[in-house]
Amino acid sequence: MIQITALSAFSDNYIWLLQDDTSRRCAVVDPGDAGPVERWLDAHPAWSLSDILVTHHHHDHTGGVAALKARTGARVAGPARETIPALDLALEDNAQLSVLGLTLHVIDVPGHTAGHIAFVHRSASQPFVLSGDTLFAGGCGRLFEGTAQQMHVSLGRLAALPDDTLVYCAHEYTLSNLRFAREVEPANVALAERFAQVQALRERNEITLPSSIGLEKATNPFLRAGETSVKEKMDQRAGAPLPSEAAVFAAIRAWKDTF
Repeated sequence: MIQITALSAFSDNYIWLLQDDTSRRCAVVDPGDAGPVERWLDAHPAWSLSDILVTHHHHDHTGGVAALKARTGARVAGPARETIPALDLALEDNAQLSVLGLTLHVIDVPGHTAGHIAFVHRSASQPFVLSGDTLFAGGCGRLFEGTAQQMHVSLGRLAALPDDTLVYCAHEYTLSNLRFAREVEPANVALAERFAQVQALRERNEITLPSSIGLEKATNPFLRAGETSVKEKMDQRAGAPLPSEAAVFAAIRAWKDTF
């Protein structure tokens, strides 16, 4: 069993730390700042950093990669279609890699960036996805380089994972995302319950992650473009019936961008 914990960076980033107690090796995901990882390594001298996983090229996810590579010699694995510092292993869709004894599967999830990937661990005992800035708790990433259609397809690939798959995304955006989600689905009981829970966590300055695929499918409007209540809301805002789930998704994304 791998332990997964969050190292906080900047104002709202999480660098995910994966630890294998047996080997005393660890891996980090999207280290936009080397500092939090270096401080952890300094405080745990018996541990070695073996792998650096990167989901996409934005600086708040890659800014610490080169320094950590120089310090530890860790292998850097990231998307083949983006420029990643000190990259050792360029990953295409459906690639597999071994990290800390785990087999991670790579899924192309473009939309936020053109070559964004996610890392999936398909396991009955510990299923999880490292989703970067594609799927957030209660939301999804902005469309900086891709289209709404691309992001809709990407989120569909993640939504197809088993419901108990834990979602480790890269930012603490949950509360603001759920405030918007309540505007989209004010009658969603599961969403109201989740909002109350997340609000209580944030009042105590506690982390709201990981989420799960099942929870996202029940409460995240970006995974619910096919739901009647969501479509009716977006048709009403558009003033006419929207022709497809992708069009509903695009309308939700455009609304969130100005919310």
